[in-house]
Amino acid sequence: MRLLSMDYPDPDVIRVGDTYYMVSTTMYFMPGCEILRSYDLVNWEHAAYVYDRLDSTPAQCLDDDLNIYGQGMWAASIRFHNGMFYVCFVANDTHKTYLYTSADIAGPWKKSYIDGFYHDNSILFDDDGRVYIVYGNRELHLTELKPDLSAPKPGGIDKIIIRDSDDSPLGYEGSHFYKINGRYYIFVINMPHDTGRRTESCFISDKVDGEYEGFKVMDDCLGYHNMGVAQGGIVDTPDGKWYAILFQDSGAVGRVPHLMPVTWNGDKPVFGDDGVIPASFDTPGPKSGHEYMPLIGNDDFSSAAASSADSGHDSFGFRSFWQFNHEPKPELIERDFEAGTVRITTDRISANVTQALNTLTQRTVYPECSARVSLNGSALKDGDYAGLCMLEGEYSFIGLMRRAGQLELVMCRRDLGDVDFWGERHDTEAPDILARMSVDSDTVTVGVHVDFTDMKDKAEFYYIDTDSEVPFGPEAKLRFRLDHFTGVRFALFTYSTEQTGGSAVFSDFRRG
Repeated sequence: MRLLSMDYPDPDVIRVGDTYYMVSTTMYFMPGCEILRSYDLVNWEHAAYVYDRLDSTPAQCLDDDLNIYGQGMWAASIRFHNGMFYVCFVANDTHKTYLYTSADIAGPWKKSYIDGFYHDNSILFDDDGRVYIVYGNRELHLTELKPDLSAPKPGGIDKIIIRDSDDSPLGYEGSHFYKINGRYYIFVINMPHDTGRRTESCFISDKVDGEYEGFKVMDDCLGYHNMGVAQGGIVDTPDGKWYAILFQDSGAVGRVPHLMPVTWNGDKPVFGDDGVIPASFDTPGPKSGHEYMPLIGNDDFSSAAASSADSGHDSFGFRSFWQFNHEPKPELIERDFEAGTVRITTDRISANVTQALNTLTQRTVYPECSARVSLNGSALKDGDYAGLCMLEGEYSFIGLMRRAGQLELVMCRRDLGDVDFWGERHDTEAPDILARMSVDSDTVTVGVHVDFTDMKDKAEFYYIDTDSEVPFGPEAKLRFRLDHFTGVRFALFTYSTEQTGGSAVFSDFRRG
């Protein structure tokens, strides 16, 4: 069962009482490390961001032409132990391991570090009071930590417990570590040569540092381009049933989580129908009377929206379904709640939209979605651009630019040319203008229709003229590459190429 139909990769899930919490990778988006909440494992809502800012490094702030595309926080482990929530992850730009703790899922979260770097880690609090972390790629390490989790325990267990073959296209990683009925379980992904797709495996041992017996538990692509479903956590319900949440690479929309049942053959877990996700299955019943807050949505940027029910879980004053591309500078963002507008002002010269500060983003949705926004460019300066972007390494956008004092409507695309799946993290080239026309009004409404069906991964831009949609520019191809390593997002942006201090005003954002 596809959950959310959006980019929520590397899920880890726990249950506390009757409530499920899922954490996901957010990389370079701020605030970061989003935690979702559910009462039925099917419907989810925003519960918290673990941090607003991570370390405020120049790269995290898009300063000095630096960035953390494809980096930032990865693959968090979430646990609840002795009344405290724990979230642990690494950031691949700082090469640090972060530990956040809180007595309340909504925070405040206390930040600390674990000495060392623990890729795709998973934490286990054992029954005897000892605590362990499993991590790594191809070679999986088990390290015993100090009771405060600050560093490896002197003299504690520290060994390689599982190895994959050196020539495997993707070695064992994405660890999820559990103790169930006295036995130790480690769930990992890898990519066998014979199928060329991600699979999920399980390793079991009677001792935490003993011999682990491994076997495949999930080998299914749901008939979707050989994109296997793998990496994630398992969780039990209050009545003793078990489920897994794993993700599937789904093209430009990103990596989408899937739910499946887990049963037991003795001490061995069985995912779905012996490794295949069933077309239908029973799920926990909904919580009576609970209305889930949306994970995406329209926004009129008004005082009514600012005081909405989810305003306590916000993003630098915005509703929680917005995240900024890298750490923002709120002092350059002006809100007019009565008018329902957002003004973004520039303070730097940028080569292109990937360097633009204070870019607001929302996730896209499989299989089809759309967005539009009204844009006022009266305060744009020569060389300024502002508009609605499909943000990824090879981006496209529609918006306004000012040239020789004249406002123009433009549709632009950055074609990276002959690059491999790694893309280009440090792009310093300007996009190509594929369509342009002069406009008489300072305000335009621009939009985009997106089709991810069966990896069509295409976008079509338009503007509004007397309530009608007018196509503008050629169809834009969308691509998931490892330069950004996230699904394409709707993005509202302003940037300057010649002089700073220009601004654009956004209003009435609508999704479809």
